[in-house]
Amino acid sequence: MNLQRSGVELHEIDDLIQDAYCKFAALESVDHIDRPPAFFMQIVKNLRRDRLRRDKIVNFEEFTENGEPTVNDWEPSIEKAVSARQELGLVEAVLETLPRRCRDIFTLKRIEGLSQREIARRLEVTENIVENDVQKAVKALQNKLRATEATELKEALVEADRKQTG
Repeated sequence: MNLQRSGVELHEIDDLIQDAYCKFAALESVDHIDRPPAFFMQIVKNLRRDRLRRDKIVNFEEFTENGEPTVNDWEPSIEKAVSARQELGLVEAVLETLPRRCRDIFTLKRIEGLSQREIARRLEVTENIVENDVQKAVKALQNKLRATEATELKEALVEADRKQTG
């Protein structure tokens, strides 16, 4: 597999190869490896896939359908900081309502960025369980955020109506 031909940037190729060497060097034994070059390239492919997956991790702001684009501001406004704290509190509250395994899997996947395989191995469950529990958590978060938005919208409409009539 030619990494550059598959669309990988040059700087990323160097990082992938370096990370693959580190993983290869960390192996306790290499006796089980029949074809070292193929094994090494598989490590590189897996690292690339993991990076692509991590890049796809959705920010909690994107759960709201009308979220503003994320801007990397070094010092967010007070309103944004308060809103982010409230949203984080809401997420934590929703996660607390989930079964422990589901909550742990979601945290490992979406916050720590582990792969399904790593999570399954760590928690001694199948990859299907990992995938299903992540989906359950995401749906619970989406439902709660939509309900919260609807409530806030209703409150804003009531307040606007009160101002017009009063």
